[in-house]
Amino acid sequence: MTAVRILLCDDHAVVRAGLLALLGSEPDIEVVGEAGSGEEAVAMAAKLSPDVVLMDLQLGPGIDGVEATRRIATPQVHVLVLTTYDTDADITRAIEAGATGYLLKAERPEELFAAIRAAAQGRAALSAPVASRVLHHMRGTGRPSLTDRERDILGQLARGLGNREIARALFISEATVKTHLGRIYAKLGVDTRAGAVSVAKEQRLLP
Repeated sequence: MTAVRILLCDDHAVVRAGLLALLGSEPDIEVVGEAGSGEEAVAMAAKLSPDVVLMDLQLGPGIDGVEATRRIATPQVHVLVLTTYDTDADITRAIEAGATGYLLKAERPEELFAAIRAAAQGRAALSAPVASRVLHHMRGTGRPSLTDRERDILGQLARGLGNREIARALFISEATVKTHLGRIYAKLGVDTRAGAVSVAKEQRLLP
């Protein structure tokens, strides 16, 4: 059996070392190179022609993982994003740049191995949460569906209120505010208060 040749790209040496040790346990997977930046990954991919590049999205100074993916991805070299970020914007940018798959670092080793083998064959490999978001995005051509309470909280958020102030204004607990904010972020595909307000304004979701 021909081993799948892997190039690792992550700006954290400890993460690369962990992946190297993990992948070394699989006889049909061979790590042929390690890159600590987007530019280095592009250069090494051109030189080594790996089957799969495991690509992080946030790479410090220089080009990010999305741009590196855009420069690397070919019918012969497949890019499998391996990251902690799963917002709709990150997923969309990576896939549009040519990524064959999108995996979260929280996945079990078995899922990573399976995704690598799938990517090597040019088959899509997505973490379950990512797949759900992609399907939701494809199916939902309209605006995100927010509950009345979520709209209320979003409106207070747009006024610049903090969690405690929102809780007082709506006569609910801060814990409840945090729970609703988490759901709002997930529905809008963002991970910050400013991002939620920005998307809400774009899609006219504010009350």
